[in-house]
Amino acid sequence: MANTIKFEIVTPDQLILSEEVDYVGVPGVQGQFGVLSNHIPFLSALAIGSLYYRKDGSVRYVFVSGGFAEVSPDSLTILAESAEKVEDIDLTRAKKAKERAEERLARQKDKIDYTRAEVALRRAIQRISAKEKAT
Repeated sequence: MANTIKFEIVTPDQLILSEEVDYVGVPGVQGQFGVLSNHIPFLSALAIGSLYYRKDGSVRYVFVSGGFAEVSPDSLTILAESAEKVEDIDLTRAKKAKERAEERLARQKDKIDYTRAEVALRRAIQRISAKEKAT
């Protein structure tokens, strides 16, 4: 396919996705960036958030939690700490995780617990957001 790129998402546990796609929007730590075929090569750290890709005229979403994106002219590989296709996200579980993180933040016992709770809250909010975007 002329104007597509090979797009893969890999976590330490498994290959999440491997497809030829038209476009990918990625949450980088410096902000969202887009990748098309023939993109200049680069490496970027990922933020917690949802990425999206276009294939055959439809848009699909995937939640990612940290990691790196490696871009080349004909491929994009996401090496994520964790990733979930939106159809695999359990919305009830994500909302419960958000509530637990908010409770931990309200207690503010010590700095380490606070930071962990803050990251857990961001992850839960982004998982919920990714799921809601897809519906």
